[in-house]
Amino acid sequence: MLPETRYARAGDVNIAYQTVGDGDVDLLFVPGWVSHIEYAWEEPSLAPFLKRLASFSRLVLMDRRGTGLSDPVEALPTLEQRMDDVRAVLDAAGSERAFLLGISESGPMCTLFAATYPDRTAGLILLNTFATGAGVTSRGRWQNTPEEHGKSLDGLMDAWGTGVTAKLFAPSRSDDEAFCASWGRFERRAASPGAMRKLLTLASDTDVRAVLPSIRVPTTVIHRIGDPIPIEGGRFLAEKIPNAKMVEVAGNDHFPWVGDTAPILDEIEQFVTGARGGSEPDRVLATVMFTDIVDSTEELARRGDREWRELITQYHRVLRRETERHRGQEIDTSGDGFFATFDGPARAIRCACAARDAVGAIGLRLRAGLHTGECEQIGDKVGGIAVHLGARVCGAAGSGEVLVSSTVRDLVAGSGLRFDERGAHTLKGVPGEWSLYAVA
Repeated sequence: MLPETRYARAGDVNIAYQTVGDGDVDLLFVPGWVSHIEYAWEEPSLAPFLKRLASFSRLVLMDRRGTGLSDPVEALPTLEQRMDDVRAVLDAAGSERAFLLGISESGPMCTLFAATYPDRTAGLILLNTFATGAGVTSRGRWQNTPEEHGKSLDGLMDAWGTGVTAKLFAPSRSDDEAFCASWGRFERRAASPGAMRKLLTLASDTDVRAVLPSIRVPTTVIHRIGDPIPIEGGRFLAEKIPNAKMVEVAGNDHFPWVGDTAPILDEIEQFVTGARGGSEPDRVLATVMFTDIVDSTEELARRGDREWRELITQYHRVLRRETERHRGQEIDTSGDGFFATFDGPARAIRCACAARDAVGAIGLRLRAGLHTGECEQIGDKVGGIAVHLGARVCGAAGSGEVLVSSTVRDLVAGSGLRFDERGAHTLKGVPGEWSLYAVA
């Protein structure tokens, strides 16, 4: 019998999920770019893989938004929205803390989730995946040019529904007609050709390299030596994530449920069943937002103390309203300065833009600076180099400008947000040069 499919509400979108097994730990299987959680149990190669996972865990499965049994969507989901979907599924499944198994294209989102929500992440398993794009060198960058990638996507879309993914990602069974036919049915159920192309295009724009040093949960990276995604991608992840374990296994199939699955499943079981407990994390990935009023001293002199106090009160009221509306957390205020953190960079950007416009309506000019990085939790406050960098980015912003670091820009790919380059900057007290971008 198939596990019961249920739905978790993530904003206006319904995310299909299942739970199976009764292990002591929760394991969330986050699929790659397309999925169909009900057909997965009908596919002869995938079902045994899932059953083994459920034998030592309470396994949670989900279809990402826009694929399988989850709601179709018009706009491409951002990393931030996909993290919201994961939290919604975990909440609906009654899971306070789970191991994340990120396969292929879901790996970057899982790394971002683990860094942002360490309290919800018992451990991170990255399987045949990457930090940026789908083709990487030892430096973690694309091998293919955009033109080559576009041609590959055109060919994939033309053949979608015929089992093309089986031939590309399971070469050991590419001559198995029944297997390829089964995967053709999977492709047709999981997504339309156009939806598939859009989702894979988004994968090429994904870049979470800057996030990797911020991960503080136990992490294991498993990668097949001959995987179509070069093993350098897995090695790069293991090198940059603190204390990550790198496991290289034989084989050239990208689908981990094809070929010799035992080494992969054994590693996952050992990691999941042996990594319970541990101290609570005191560091978390967050987007910091700093704002202040342009030419505040001159404004004070022109308006006088009484009017200025009233304006500052309105200014803080606006910032608090927008911060709450965009799910941020106020950390501190000092004079006309305001400091807040967010669990998603796109939300932080939209908050800053909304606050800038609202503050302009009361006759003040605001500037804002944003950066995403690892923050130290110190009681109700946060600290660390990421906080200092965010403040310096704000200091470099012009009148009415929302300025962001390259890290923030990279993490909001697919959000529809547009940026203008502001060049490389040396920020006081922060090593190196930083590329900054103004929100258009």
